Amino acid sequence: MPSPFPGMDPWLERTGLFSGLHNGLIIYLQAAINKVLPAGYVAGNDNRVYVDPELHRVPDIGVFGPNGSGDGVESVAVATFARAGLLAFAADPVIDAVEEPYLEIRTVDDERLVTAIEVVSPANKKAGESGRTSYQQKQGEFRLGRVNLVEIDLIRGGPHTTAVPETRLRAAGTFDYHVCYTLTAGPRQYFVAPIKLADRLPSIFIPLDSGVTPVTVDLQAVFDRAYDEGGYANRAKYDSRACEPPLTPEQRAWAEGILRAKGLLT
Repeated sequence: MPSPFPGMDPWLERTGLFSGLHNGLIIYLQAAINKVLPAGYVAGNDNRVYVDPELHRVPDIGVFGPNGSGDGVESVAVATFARAGLLAFAADPVIDAVEEPYLEIRTVDDERLVTAIEVVSPANKKAGESGRTSYQQKQGEFRLGRVNLVEIDLIRGGPHTTAVPETRLRAAGTFDYHVCYTLTAGPRQYFVAPIKLADRLPSIFIPLDSGVTPVTVDLQAVFDRAYDEGGYANRAKYDSRACEPPLTPEQRAWAEGILRAKGLLT
């Protein structure tokens, strides 16, 4: 079942849903790109890894008492170990590394990295957080390595994140989402495809080596597949969850009109 909206679905921007959408977009983008790449290039994925101190791992096994908690088990165990004369040390919190996938276009012969494709995540747009720091560090690595970079930002909230300077981006006018291209052939150049909420998502260019024509991929078709395969028609909860971040009054009227017309909002 397709999204009720013509382009990006703003109900999927909240963190609990976008993380899954992010992964789906990466998977189906890779498939779509590999279908159109010329001989000698291949699209693969890699992970950017960082540690988020706020994400504590749930233990693989839990022991619970009759009242549903583990408090009784813990207190008995502590008393037992103390009587046995064991030394007690406070445990550090268990923190797992976070992996964020992105796409790479490499040459087949020597596996040289030519282009990186990023889908910006909510963690990348949280000021002062490790997910944003990790993203910006990777941006710098691509820049120094003279790697083309395609950044797809489908999140309205948070600080500016893509490589193009914010002052230049805002000169393009008012829009909700955008695709940023950083090209390394010759002087560094930025190109931006601005996207408004009511717009169909565009076909995006995938730049390759200098002298090789970029290929194009229909971003809307990729989004539609991720939406359908991810079961978001049942998960978006259009009738009970407010859009996050909030829409402007004009956007809200437009969005609710679409949802009512499709029987998704009473």
